[in-house]
Amino acid sequence: NPIYEPGLEDLLKRNIREGRLFFTTSLPEIIDQVSIIFIAVGTPTSSNGSADLQYVRQVAEDIGNCINDYKVIVNKSTVPVGTGHMVNDIIQEALKKRKKEIKFAVVSNPEFLKEGAAIQDFMQPDRVVLGSNTSEATDLMVELYTPFVGNENPILIMDRTSAELTKYAANGFLAAKISFMNEIANLSEKVGADVNMVRKGIGLDSRIGKQFLYPGPGYGGSCFPKDVKALIRTGEEKQYDLKILKAVEEVNQLQKEIIFYKLKDVLKDLKGKRITIWGLAFKAKTDDMRESASIPLINKLLEEGATVEAFDPEAMQNAKAIFSDKINYHDEPMDALKGADALAIVTEWAAFQHPDFDQVKTLMKKPVIVDARNLYSLELMKEKGFTYLSIGRQGIINT
Repeated sequence: NPIYEPGLEDLLKRNIREGRLFFTTSLPEIIDQVSIIFIAVGTPTSSNGSADLQYVRQVAEDIGNCINDYKVIVNKSTVPVGTGHMVNDIIQEALKKRKKEIKFAVVSNPEFLKEGAAIQDFMQPDRVVLGSNTSEATDLMVELYTPFVGNENPILIMDRTSAELTKYAANGFLAAKISFMNEIANLSEKVGADVNMVRKGIGLDSRIGKQFLYPGPGYGGSCFPKDVKALIRTGEEKQYDLKILKAVEEVNQLQKEIIFYKLKDVLKDLKGKRITIWGLAFKAKTDDMRESASIPLINKLLEEGATVEAFDPEAMQNAKAIFSDKINYHDEPMDALKGADALAIVTEWAAFQHPDFDQVKTLMKKPVIVDARNLYSLELMKEKGFTYLSIGRQGIINT
């Protein structure tokens, strides 16, 4: 698979074997056999911060060049407000060049899948958002999605523009929760509070909720960073300054540097120091390193003259594509610890949550842990004799 996603390989193999799924690079070959066409291509960030829609445009043109009867074209890619109109116009233009008058509809159907839990999120969605301007297309999409939703998980039908904005608003809000909690975590350290207690205290308020309140090294991945940028850019295009989202982005960039500065605080001079990093992916249960906090951390450590020893259960190949032989890679987390001056925990993999701390301490040159995921209790770290710095809690300095 091009990506690691729990359960995906088995799902693909089973459906290919049973003849429900097949792949082709020829759209004309299958166009007459389908009623619904999903556009699910990448929309990376362009140089000005907006979403790059070149792949969406190309697919829309290809569709316009080969449809022969009514189709529903679904924008599944995360696209800016107004993309539905753009896709509609491109297809119309292609049909005009062919001198064809064929009915079609363009629908917005944003995805709300979490990497690491994408299959479950698709099979049991908390909601399905459909942006459709025609009843014919709406009816077809509702028929498609009805088997996946129960009475409490609604299909929300709205206009296309509202659906497009819903996707960005959702990711922008979740990113805001993360940055807000990271700011509270950083303040907690300064005032002597425990952010874990603060998190629980506010998360039990049903208006706030418990999710996305975990402090850490900033958000990353393929969605939040580019979607926040794209929403800010949309505001600029409409002469509206999205001040909150700009602050969300600024806080997140600073938060990604926090592990490095904590290491520097405790080790002082990093030149010649051996730093072990557990976790390279932006979060657990994925191999995705896009916008991961591990990347700026490793770059800064290398700039300071440190040696980096790295381990991740799934992201090693992606790391090698980024860093080549600039860092050392290990097949086991404990192997990466030999002679380390410090351990930095970047990703919250289950494999890191209950290590043999006596073995950890024996392997390391210095018993120093900087934990960006707050995996360990302060009491245990004190008892085991570690210097332990985490996020939003009081540091333990073992002298």
